[in-house]
Amino acid sequence: MKVVICGAGIAGLALAQHLHGLGAEVVVLEKAPAPRTQGYMIDFFGPGYDAAEALGVLPRIRELGHRVEELTYRDRAGRPRARMSFAQFAKIVDGRLISIMRPDLERALRENLSPGVDLRYATSLTRIDSRPDGVTITLTDGGAVDADLLVGADGIHSAVRGRVFGPEREFLRYLGYHTAAYSFEDADVHAQVAGRFCLTDTASREMGFYGLPGDRVAVFTVHRSPDPALPADPRAAIRREYATLGWMVPRALAACPPSEQVYYDQVAQIDMPTWRRGRVMLIGDAAYAVSLLAGQGASLGMTGAYVLAEQLSRAGDIDVALERYERTLRPVVTEKQQAARNAARWFVPASAWQLGVRRAALKLARLPLLDRYLAAALVGKSTALIPWTG
Repeated sequence: MKVVICGAGIAGLALAQHLHGLGAEVVVLEKAPAPRTQGYMIDFFGPGYDAAEALGVLPRIRELGHRVEELTYRDRAGRPRARMSFAQFAKIVDGRLISIMRPDLERALRENLSPGVDLRYATSLTRIDSRPDGVTITLTDGGAVDADLLVGADGIHSAVRGRVFGPEREFLRYLGYHTAAYSFEDADVHAQVAGRFCLTDTASREMGFYGLPGDRVAVFTVHRSPDPALPADPRAAIRREYATLGWMVPRALAACPPSEQVYYDQVAQIDMPTWRRGRVMLIGDAAYAVSLLAGQGASLGMTGAYVLAEQLSRAGDIDVALERYERTLRPVVTEKQQAARNAARWFVPASAWQLGVRRAALKLARLPLLDRYLAAALVGKSTALIPWTG
């Protein structure tokens, strides 16, 4: 079996690794000229954690992870207004939690990739010709590849989805927020945030900070916006949107790098009636982005990769495997997307009243039993990785 994967992100790399280990010939296409370094800190847990363990990459992910002691919200003067221990949250997920920069999670998967996988950077597709038993993909370098299966793992703005399933607007559900991420070097700021994830205790917009190795500080921003259109100049937009916030925000805004070094996007989900068309299948954010506010996009991407590879290995028939994969994973995705929509309004409260409710909820979360209730409300049900065995 020959499989072409479009996208060398978390889902694409995990799928390539597992498929090659199961005996498939794998080609991975990535339009970027090199591995991307932009990104933000994620909390990696859930079924993707199980998949990483099954793929043998979990020890490296742990090595690249960061120790975070607490989540804390601070007012304009830097005083704590609400907090939650990360040990408490880790306990809720049975300790199976790693805080890691998204590019580092990709790095762990890339390092674990077999030399037998044909990974091509600065290469994308210009045409997809489907037939009942496979596809022919025409590449940007003028070449072509015949494969039994094409997998679109190329993110929320997927080119494969656009060419095969239709325009993005038909599947994208905008949740009403813009987000950005970047990093800068500042020893004083680093000293205040090291070991913590610190966020501004503000309505409609908030900025978060966490320390990286050395004196580098990573910044994460999210704000409400009725307009999904992205700004032409992300740095200018960030400086304008967050200019009224206090504490360390002015220093972070002054240190914001040029726009090309900033990650900036809308907060959205992808909702599709089917992830498959013939011998083209979508996985990860290309098929079912839950939004970064859900905190499980990377986990579900790796889960989808593992389950799809398992199905292809077990079924003995590609078409049967694709049908089983979608039937197995769709209920999990549907539940996580709903949980993300429910939690989004509390992640960025719209009013002072909602801010107060969030503070009270975090205090109550310290009580036995209520901590698990809050976790379920924010991230959905606990889901173990159960590959198809039928």
